[in-house]
Amino acid sequence: MSHRPARPVAAAVVITLVLQAPATGMLALSAPSAPSAAHILNRLGYGPRPGDIARIQRIGVEAWIEQQLHPERIDDRMLEARLAAFETLTLDSETIVREYHEPAIRARRARQLAQSGPPQPSPDVQGQRGDGRPAASPSPAAPVPSASPASSAASVPSAASASDRVILVELEQAKLLRAIYSERQLQEVLVDFWFNHFNVFAGKGPTRAYITSFERDVIRPHVLGSFRQMLEAVASSPAMLFYLDNWMNTSPEAARADRTLRQGQRRPGPTRAPGRAEAGALRAQRQAEGRSPTRGINENYARELLELHTLGVDGGYTQDDIVNVARAFTGWTFRPRQGTAFHFSPARHDDGEKRVLGQRIAGGGGIEDGRRVLDLLVAHPSTARFIATKLAQRFVADEPPQALVDRAARRFAETRGDLGEVTRAVITSPEFLAADAGRSKVKTPLEFVASAIRATGAEVRSALPLARALRDLGMPLYFCQPPTGYDEVADPWVSSGALVARMNFALELGANRLRGVSIGDGDVTALRERIVQDVLAGHISTTTRAALDRAATADQAVALAIGSPEFQRQ
Repeated sequence: MSHRPARPVAAAVVITLVLQAPATGMLALSAPSAPSAAHILNRLGYGPRPGDIARIQRIGVEAWIEQQLHPERIDDRMLEARLAAFETLTLDSETIVREYHEPAIRARRARQLAQSGPPQPSPDVQGQRGDGRPAASPSPAAPVPSASPASSAASVPSAASASDRVILVELEQAKLLRAIYSERQLQEVLVDFWFNHFNVFAGKGPTRAYITSFERDVIRPHVLGSFRQMLEAVASSPAMLFYLDNWMNTSPEAARADRTLRQGQRRPGPTRAPGRAEAGALRAQRQAEGRSPTRGINENYARELLELHTLGVDGGYTQDDIVNVARAFTGWTFRPRQGTAFHFSPARHDDGEKRVLGQRIAGGGGIEDGRRVLDLLVAHPSTARFIATKLAQRFVADEPPQALVDRAARRFAETRGDLGEVTRAVITSPEFLAADAGRSKVKTPLEFVASAIRATGAEVRSALPLARALRDLGMPLYFCQPPTGYDEVADPWVSSGALVARMNFALELGANRLRGVSIGDGDVTALRERIVQDVLAGHISTTTRAALDRAATADQAVALAIGSPEFQRQ
């Protein structure tokens, strides 16, 4: 099972960030105070813009939350106009592979030939999984090697060839523009949350070509819908099938037949009789799909399905469950050279009887074996508890109250995984609405950057400088290598280096030194007070207040406000 490595935390920095908790009590739903409205905007969105706090005070918290729980009713045409220039956002994976990814492969091969003759096979770009387990799947088409993630986050995305890079450039910019400008703030927070929950890594082979569809068609439509439907959409998506190697997951019998086929191809003479029928089926399947030989059972996806996607690390499953889940998902694959659509391969499926979590799955079920496993997982109490805990952790506290987790888990079970209802249970709970919940969580780099732009009212003509800033802050978009995704809790984002990087970003923003991002000219006093009142809701320490009063220029005022301990929290 995967375990996150321990991360040292600078105690002095943590102390610097800890604010005095406000008085206990409940925020008013109909006429909230400015700090209460700021809390809602920070937790359920990417922070307040000038005027947002007054709007929530006018319509009330309850009405605003109800609007956000129905994003389809919210007019977002202004954002859609900003995204219209990004052509790849509306393309299917087949078109992206054909027009962007494959040209990048050909260009790289041409450069290799020009420089040093025929290209040599390269190891899988991931090499080692984030949890230390090897990732052995070959790419369905020759991959464009990437730099290692995380350790060289600033250089990872630039490793792709120009046409491949367009996919990532448009994805990164679109994500940031949605966070900054969308009126559907809760939906954007949830898309980020669930993408992170079902993380895939853009640096592994052709996965980058599948991520556009993964986020648009698999994650986004389900964030307030059925967890069961989302789970199957993820399980059958090329992005997840390739990232966690299930596209190569094959029954042992089919793998043996495939080896017989390959041995017969290498040696003259007739193929041995045992396995001939299976080999023939595999030959036809391989020719149709244009894929490499099978390798047998692969447990990577099965393990993460249980540990990270549903039951949780302490969810009560065993190694035998992992093996049987892997067997149930044999044959769940895709045709990388024929449209990249999901494909179930009966010739690769293990049709034997299986037992998962004490439940018998009869043999001969074909694709229904995997679906039966998904049904069992969604109905399991450990899944309800795990999903409830993660949502409560995201919206309420790094260590969420157990009573809240229990109520949200019950709601998950009652509604059979209706994520809209479970989210509602969390964000309308007494624990979420408690006054002392405010400013109790540290912003992730994405939340910090997006909220800084919203706070200052900056105009973004190009979001690329913001994407680069996120890489500098240790959160390159779509390039989190481990299947755990980025952490929702404070520890990974709290260090002296991280706070220096955030202050540097605030200085660049305030001085208008981010190309494509601009803050309008204005009186320094007015700008300072707008940030204090409209964004921080007057919730600042005497130390921060004194520092802001000494600001002589607009860039100093922005840097001190955005770089303040109060702004790092939500």
